[in-house]
Amino acid sequence: MAFLIVVLVLVLIAVGFGIRIVPQGYVFVIERLGKYHNTLVPGFHVIIPFIDRVAKRVSLKEQVADFPPQDVITKDNVIMKIDTVVYFKVQDPKLYAYGAERPILALENLTATTLRNLVGELELDQTLTSRDNINSKMRVILDEATDPWGIKVGRVELKNIIPPEEIQRSMEKQMKAERDRRETLLEAEGHKQASITRAEGDKQALVLKAEAERDAAIARATGQAESIRLVYEAEARGIEMLKEANMDERVLLIKKLEALSKLGDGRATKIVVPTDLAGAASDLTFKTEMLGFGNNTPVDKAPASKPVEKKADPCCNDGEKSATTQHFATTHTDFDGQN
Repeated sequence: MAFLIVVLVLVLIAVGFGIRIVPQGYVFVIERLGKYHNTLVPGFHVIIPFIDRVAKRVSLKEQVADFPPQDVITKDNVIMKIDTVVYFKVQDPKLYAYGAERPILALENLTATTLRNLVGELELDQTLTSRDNINSKMRVILDEATDPWGIKVGRVELKNIIPPEEIQRSMEKQMKAERDRRETLLEAEGHKQASITRAEGDKQALVLKAEAERDAAIARATGQAESIRLVYEAEARGIEMLKEANMDERVLLIKKLEALSKLGDGRATKIVVPTDLAGAASDLTFKTEMLGFGNNTPVDKAPASKPVEKKADPCCNDGEKSATTQHFATTHTDFDGQN
């Protein structure tokens, strides 16, 4: 009875060793009697205990290997430190298990040597500005080299590029000088644009001012022309109205006298009176006196006062005045209408 129990326990233990559950994202490499047998995919599996064994657990997920900084020398003999990051996946679990003893270490060393070869062909400035080019070349080289190991390299990145301290100080000074130069150029360009804009504004202001003065002069001239036209139209209308009213010679004579009074308002230095107008004024004075419309002031019988010596009239005594003007000045009627 005890023997059966022991046998049953051993059977249960053997069954326990023969059951394998592979999680998702992993595969198990199985060896039978020390030789590769098969690869167990995710799920439930049964193997022969003590004959089959799990030789290697392999992850099929994408993995990231961050390698420490490596000393590299550029083409212009500058020593710098560069660390890389490699993204890879296990494409063939069998090759990954049997292709290399330590595939991750082999990948690290291969990355370092490839990086030294690529950077050694470039100068410092090219190394700092050619990261994408270096990444692409390294990915192609590493992918081809790791195919026998069952590894697929998906991406390679230069994480940090650390030049020496003196190079860093020189680069900082160079960057500061470049920033100062750009600042000076930007300030000069700003002053230039401001000057141009100011000059264009002044020019536009002068043009607008000239146009305004021109428009004002045109408006004044137009107004004056319109005013003159209206005056002449009014005068023409007045003449037409006089013609339509059938005015006689007496009206014309009165108009002549009104014009004469305007001429003698004291503003003119010389008065030229037409002969017919002087004769008409004399005739009109004679007729008004005969009809009793003249000055009927009674004669003052009081003794006459001392005669006042009449001063010479510069208007009529001047030898340069015409005979008509002198004759009209000696008549009984002066420019104010008095006898």
